[in-house]
Amino acid sequence: MSTVVERPKNVNRIGLTMADYRGADSTLCAGCGHDAITSQIIKAFWELGIEPHRVAKMSGIGCSSKTPAYFLNRAHGFNAVHGRMPAVATGAMLANRQLICIGVSGDGDTASIGLGQFCHMLRRNVPVVYVIEDNGVYGLTKGQFSATADEGSRLKTGVINDLPAIDCCSLAIEMGCSYVARSFAGDPKQLVALLEGALAHNGTAMLDVISPCVTFNNHEGSTKSYKYAKEHEELLHEIGFVPFFEQIQVDYDEGTTREVEMHDGSRLLLKKLARDYNPFDRREALRILEESRQTGEVLTGLVYVNPACKSFLDLLHLCDEPLATLPQEKVRPPQQALDRIMAELK
Repeated sequence: MSTVVERPKNVNRIGLTMADYRGADSTLCAGCGHDAITSQIIKAFWELGIEPHRVAKMSGIGCSSKTPAYFLNRAHGFNAVHGRMPAVATGAMLANRQLICIGVSGDGDTASIGLGQFCHMLRRNVPVVYVIEDNGVYGLTKGQFSATADEGSRLKTGVINDLPAIDCCSLAIEMGCSYVARSFAGDPKQLVALLEGALAHNGTAMLDVISPCVTFNNHEGSTKSYKYAKEHEELLHEIGFVPFFEQIQVDYDEGTTREVEMHDGSRLLLKKLARDYNPFDRREALRILEESRQTGEVLTGLVYVNPACKSFLDLLHLCDEPLATLPQEKVRPPQQALDRIMAELK
């Protein structure tokens, strides 16, 4: 007679505790939204039982780029040049597709100096979880407006922003990103489910997370503050995540939940709230983002997903083995191939 041995509640399916997924102590300002995001990243990796040594953490420059130091201290990490993290992440995934890549960036690192690289990573659908810690200001250089600051928002100094904002979610959908979500650092339940869905997705998963800067952008007049986000947040749906390794009976009324199956068999469960929203509809996603921009709402949830879209690595027919481990006979073209190329160039 066999007996089922239940694992202790403080360890995950591979026997690791939550502490095994933490990093260094944060040096960010007390109450910074970025630290709340870090906590949910740690929880998502722990709940999914991802081996830390398989993870590559990428960042650029800015307050947000300190975040990878605060989670998964057993993972690989690379702090890239300002705005150049997408290129480094793309190179890492091409070199070794067995890696699980998470890039943490800021609104300045992404939407200003890194905008070009960000767009090309999106259109290639590189399998990277790309988290934007979006606070609307440059926190390291004393709080100037960033490119995502809403028109009409005000700095603590009283300066009014008179430039239109770049909406990273709309941009991501336009550029072909196959998983687009927005969340709020003060909504841990939603954020961890979106992160787990992103980790199960085969392609670029972009999460724009409103992350208030408590030093420069958490006052009356800011549209990226805790108060504004809580008062203006509109949920598209409640989100649950069922990983591939768990058999869970889902209880819901027929017709009120939409299921999104990921490539590894995991499922995102979207429970309808006020509206019957279809995250597979690209045109509707762009329309609803524009609508929320006009009304000043912070629309959160899974905005758009296309699980069938092929990733950049699949399009290139990249082999499973890390490129550096391939033998010479696999990477060196035979003489016949070189002769054929030379003949075509005559």
